[in-house]
Amino acid sequence: MAELVWFLIILLAVCVASYKRIGLTSTIALTGAIMILGTLFGDIGLLGWVLYLVVAIPLGVADIRKPYITKKLLAFYKKVMPEMSRTEQEAIDAGSVWWDGDIFSGDPDWDKLHGIPKGRLSEEEQAFLEGPVDRVCHMVDEWQINHKDADLPPEIWDFLKEHKFFAMIIKKQYGGLEFSAYAQSRVLQKLAGCSAVLSSTVGVPNSLGPGELLQHYGTTEQQDYYLPRLADGSELPCFALTGPEAGSDAGAIPDVGIVCKGEWEGEEILGMRLTFDKRYITLAPVATVIGLAFKLQDPEGLLGDNADLGITCALIPRETKGLDIGRRHFPLNTPFQNGPIRGNDIFVPLSYIIGGQQMAGKGWRMLMECLSVGRCITLPSTAAGGAKTCALATGAYARIRRQFRIPVGHMEGVEEMLARIGGNAYLMDAVTRLSTVGVDLGEKPSVISAICKYHLTEKMRQVINDSMDIHGGKGIMLGPNNYLGRAYEGAPISITVEGANILTRNMMIFGQGAMRCHPFVLRELEAAAMEDREEQLEAFDKAVFGHIGFAMSNKVRSLWFAITSNAFSSAPFADDTARYYKLLKGYSANLAFMTDVSMGVLGGDLKRRERLSARLGDVLSGIYLASATLKRFDEEGRLPEDAPFMHWALQQTLYDIETAILDFLANFPSKGIALGLKAVVMPFGRRCEKPSDRLEHKIAGILQTPSPARSRLGQGQYLTREEGSLFGDLEQTLEDVIASETIFNRICKSKNAKLPFTNLDTLANEALENDIIDKEEAELLKRTEAGRMRTISVDDFDHEELVLGKPKRTRKKPELK
Repeated sequence: MAELVWFLIILLAVCVASYKRIGLTSTIALTGAIMILGTLFGDIGLLGWVLYLVVAIPLGVADIRKPYITKKLLAFYKKVMPEMSRTEQEAIDAGSVWWDGDIFSGDPDWDKLHGIPKGRLSEEEQAFLEGPVDRVCHMVDEWQINHKDADLPPEIWDFLKEHKFFAMIIKKQYGGLEFSAYAQSRVLQKLAGCSAVLSSTVGVPNSLGPGELLQHYGTTEQQDYYLPRLADGSELPCFALTGPEAGSDAGAIPDVGIVCKGEWEGEEILGMRLTFDKRYITLAPVATVIGLAFKLQDPEGLLGDNADLGITCALIPRETKGLDIGRRHFPLNTPFQNGPIRGNDIFVPLSYIIGGQQMAGKGWRMLMECLSVGRCITLPSTAAGGAKTCALATGAYARIRRQFRIPVGHMEGVEEMLARIGGNAYLMDAVTRLSTVGVDLGEKPSVISAICKYHLTEKMRQVINDSMDIHGGKGIMLGPNNYLGRAYEGAPISITVEGANILTRNMMIFGQGAMRCHPFVLRELEAAAMEDREEQLEAFDKAVFGHIGFAMSNKVRSLWFAITSNAFSSAPFADDTARYYKLLKGYSANLAFMTDVSMGVLGGDLKRRERLSARLGDVLSGIYLASATLKRFDEEGRLPEDAPFMHWALQQTLYDIETAILDFLANFPSKGIALGLKAVVMPFGRRCEKPSDRLEHKIAGILQTPSPARSRLGQGQYLTREEGSLFGDLEQTLEDVIASETIFNRICKSKNAKLPFTNLDTLANEALENDIIDKEEAELLKRTEAGRMRTISVDDFDHEELVLGKPKRTRKKPELK
């Protein structure tokens, strides 16, 4: 019995050591000290020491451990781990690990998170947002752009070039604006709230494209020639990557370049013959310089011994002989410039390669590094901007529009949707803030960028769907006064581009996350690939036993979390956010532990079990989204008025994390291991519930009532109250409706009747004649009625106007004063 007690003490010590991650040598020393103490008490005899030493010596003595344990583990590892393709390896090597590494650690450092600086705009960036950005938003006529011209008007194209909208990423030494990633995000958010065509047109040249690639990899000659021309708008770029045979699987592009000699400007030079077929290329129809990705081959060995050099990026001027800029695509009624590009046996110099001949075959790495940055900015920012504008517009509409003599926003079914819209908009903006600051700190967060792209575009789809449901017929009748329809039509575009969301969720987020963010997996892979046997064994020994200790630690942490919900853990704040931090810490341990078990049991097969790996990716993503939300709440001063948004976002995200964990456990192929995992990770079922009706009622109320919290939610969006501004008009009408209600109620009381909130102009005249209200109050009621009718009205057309599609402008926007 006494020996059993000592065994339990040793087991407890190992658990504590694992939880605290004190290391193998220290753990052996600690357990050895307990063994000595037990011997001194006379409770541990020879048999106990023999059993202890049988375990401790092989683990603690490297000269025994390596040949007898590590070597066999290495052989097993090489069998079960799949081979990694060159493009996969380059994709993994391209990015950097940032806060996503903490998420995978099992013990996130919250001080590190809150130590990340808050995104701030310089005076120049703020002036740009309040000047040129506001002016171009004022110039936008969505109906004219989308329905009549199928393009931005010439004056907007000229304005964008003049004010260097296409040069936000280009350094000042080349004439660009050199804005921070945070500032780019704020610009795109504001533009997206006004026009998807405008935000797409501006976003693409500032994302993955020639400008970004040239700055990082271009030769001095290429930079000096192209960057000033891109900055002043005399060159307009596009980048051709996707083709008919290679959409989301961009690494499988069939387009080729053959190194050969050919004639160029009257001389024989060494160059490339390019054959390619690209489609879905944004700005292709109007681009003057085309970035092109292709596989470069050197069958004659003109550049060296390698016949297959790999993916390469080059710049091709539009006037190049044989280059075919095709006709336009028409992406879901959102007519930003987009189309195919083709070429057959086009000869160009090797100097067209971005970075010159020395960068031949290094295009995939270049693309992955730039995409890991661009994917953090463009699509997430346009999604967040659209969501913020939708939130304010839908809240205003729900308060203005009445049915059954009450605002539709007071109906519980509508409140549920308003809460989703507001909560998601808050979370989405939080994510773009944190992610773009990471980019500004020099990170290239490939895993985080995939999380941002997938989750924010998906959430925008939910936001616009909910907004359309609340607006009903107002939302579906297209016309000059519809501010939602085009966003609804175009939502699938962002779901599809820059890697389809199905691919991003099922393959990229966890696939890259497990490799890049796990503290030991990449080290094991690198060790196993070493050629020197002694060096290989040494490196693998450190990695694999570090990994085993890491897995044991997360098992213990997960079990402790299962029992206590981390109630005794510390949190950076002693308020109602403390529980969120503690839960997220537990989910981090769960993620790391489930990942290690999955890799150990399934090996390379986990790569093919996309639905399982996607659920692990959902846990990883959820922790990141929640972290960003908590950081935003803190950065803005932990304001009680904003707390409902924060609580909704956290509660919904935590619920989604647990859903992913439960679905993972329910579908794990080995039922026995699944039961064991469940016993460690979530033996008692859910800890978290969805946001309550009471919380959602608060959010719905905020969206329908002007307040500082509502203004912060929509901060930065274009809501100027001017003629022709649909969103500005909504904001003004909302304020007028609320101000008129007190007057209206006084009239009803005077008449001793419950009147409908309609025909307020007629009612105002009657009440004024009867001295119930004064002249100023009557004018307010009349203005409110006019605004109310504009809000609920929809457009109609002559048949010929719709058929011909070229009617005259129905509305001319006034000059901005």
